[in-house]
Amino acid sequence: MIRLGERIRELRLRDGRTQEALAGKLGVTAQAISRWEKGICYPDMELVPSIANCFGVTIDELFGYENDREQRIEAILKAVEGYGIRSRADDEWIEPCLAVLRKGLAEFPGNERLLIALADALSEAGWRRFEEWTDYDGEGFLQHRIETHRENPFWNEAVGICENLLGSASDSTVVTRAVTILIPLYRNLGETDKAIACAKSMPRMRECREVLLAAATDGRDRAKYTGELLLETARLFAEHTVYALMTDRRHFESDLPVEAVRGAIDLFKRLCSDDNFGVYHDELIKLYLYLSRVQWERGYHDEAFASLDEALAHAKALERVLKEPEHRFTAPLVSFVEADLGEGREVRIAEQLPEDWPFWSIPDCTEIAKEIKADPRWAAWVKRTKE
Repeated sequence: MIRLGERIRELRLRDGRTQEALAGKLGVTAQAISRWEKGICYPDMELVPSIANCFGVTIDELFGYENDREQRIEAILKAVEGYGIRSRADDEWIEPCLAVLRKGLAEFPGNERLLIALADALSEAGWRRFEEWTDYDGEGFLQHRIETHRENPFWNEAVGICENLLGSASDSTVVTRAVTILIPLYRNLGETDKAIACAKSMPRMRECREVLLAAATDGRDRAKYTGELLLETARLFAEHTVYALMTDRRHFESDLPVEAVRGAIDLFKRLCSDDNFGVYHDELIKLYLYLSRVQWERGYHDEAFASLDEALAHAKALERVLKEPEHRFTAPLVSFVEADLGEGREVRIAEQLPEDWPFWSIPDCTEIAKEIKADPRWAAWVKRTKE
């Protein structure tokens, strides 16, 4: 499909022109240029030769080569995906990945898909290189180190890109991704009011995609979408259970963290009652790693190593799942859910576990790490992760 407005925007940005400057050249209003670029309407056909001439391209070039351009953009995004930035613990991907995206934007200035991919990569790079710094205040509540975070160049650039996209992007999915990236960065940078405003602009939980798909269907489709909703709800519940624990240091003065994390694990076990967790083995890996940390802190040392063994078992299971191009769940409540995994691939997840432990490092676990790693069972467990 020809996206004339997007092409005009790319060419305008390529030449460093404002909408007002282009409007003056073509004898139209800046508002007209804005509407073209957002895809709200198209220029009159008699203006097309003038637009092409203004940019020094042929009319065919203005309208054509869409497939070639889209294929090239897809290739760039595929290359970025190949870095697997969220599935690896190192930061060696940062420079080459960002270089691919910046080169792509030099070729396709202003392309929304490349810009949001760059913002996403910058956000992740900021976590890897500078980390998220937190402290507990005098009342025991978690606080972010705003002054430290404000010096994070990756986050500052990501915020600038996302803010520009919020004002100019024509693709609603790009806008949604921009908001999703912005909210935690605004929080970390001390812009709480902006973070809240962004969050309030989004649909409520009952209006999200997964809920509406289940409501939109009947029969097997409803069973499929309801299963997907249940699994995704379990993932969010587990993640935010851990976040809720971390918000108040006093939670760790009792067995509450042990009980809460076990409860999150049990929710997955109820949904996947036959132990076929598919890609959600990944969630259980993280939960068991963190459970071992809180168990050790509360003095349940044998249980902590049992949890490490559970994390290892789920890592091995996930490696097997990811070898296949697709996966189907089989427990009654989720039996119609299928996961398209793309090309089956060999991955080494288990051997990464010692570096990932305890996955969430809040509250500070420096002393706990020294203690558990001094236990001879730690070295034996690490050895098993390499087998």
